[in-house]
Amino acid sequence: MTRSGANLGRTSWRLVLLVLVLACAAIAVWFWRDFARFGNTPLRVTETGQSIEFERGTSFKDIVHQLRAQGLSTAAPLYWRLLAEEMHVAGRLHAGEYALVAGMTPQQLLINMAQGKVMQRDVTIVDGWTFRDVLQALAKADELKHDTVGLDDAAIMQKIGASGEKPEGRFLPETYAYVKGDSDLDVLRRAHDAMVKTLNTLWAQRDPNVPLARPYDALILASIVEKETGRADERQRVAGVFVRRLQKSMLLQTDPSVIYGMGASYTGTIHKVDLTTDTPYNTYTRPGLPPTPIAMPGKLSIEAALHPASGEDLYFVAKGDGTHIFASTLDEQNRNVACYQLKHCQ
Repeated sequence: MTRSGANLGRTSWRLVLLVLVLACAAIAVWFWRDFARFGNTPLRVTETGQSIEFERGTSFKDIVHQLRAQGLSTAAPLYWRLLAEEMHVAGRLHAGEYALVAGMTPQQLLINMAQGKVMQRDVTIVDGWTFRDVLQALAKADELKHDTVGLDDAAIMQKIGASGEKPEGRFLPETYAYVKGDSDLDVLRRAHDAMVKTLNTLWAQRDPNVPLARPYDALILASIVEKETGRADERQRVAGVFVRRLQKSMLLQTDPSVIYGMGASYTGTIHKVDLTTDTPYNTYTRPGLPPTPIAMPGKLSIEAALHPASGEDLYFVAKGDGTHIFASTLDEQNRNVACYQLKHCQ
């Protein structure tokens, strides 16, 4: 081969190599751009409230397969693997149910999984609810296991570590977050623990002149206050009425307690015969506090029971507008009843 031919051959190979290098460079640039685009391109979330759940022990390969199978991503598994490795989360993804929101990217999903930010739901225990109301709300809670089904009250309390306690009044009204797979017993246990902590704290700060022998008595009185008024500006005054009646050994004569003792026989109206029919909760026939709370009192009602308003009020009656009028004598109370209940105002 002549020198010129050899030079031409080397030049040709150099051109081929250059083309290959440029082609590889172009492919690499395209790949990394496409990979970067993948990490920041929203997943295909098509419904509000959509979620995805990964069972415990699911491999990374199966996680990607599930994402693709549910139509959330069409990206190659290699992209997901590279992204996870780049983020240093490949071996730190937690099982559980994860919320999917519009605009969520693969990167955001992997961050949530690495941090274990599983999807949470809420259930609320409302101030003044009875234990039956609480159980009904838990039974309707979405994705909550219902392990209380078939259990009586004693068994439920035993399951949450409160053997021997009556359930009424023992659960703090509040909103509780839970995740899929949690049990209604888990929620009850947390609500019970919250009430124990709250009651003990408030009991330690109580007015020393309050005639209550134990924290449970405060819970009972607070439940009566809770059912008698929903107004924050009346709670302490209502509590003061009942505290003075206890101090004077007067019957409490509180209708909500009578109604609680009537159980299923109460149909929405309380009659005179109901006030004279004796039950453990009839505060017209039995002195002192009823044997248990009659509802779940909120923190403000417990505070009112432990810090009642001073004064001379011994009676009150509903005015029909959500408020009450108070009285210190029976004659004054009778006039208020005639005016606001019987509409015979003078």
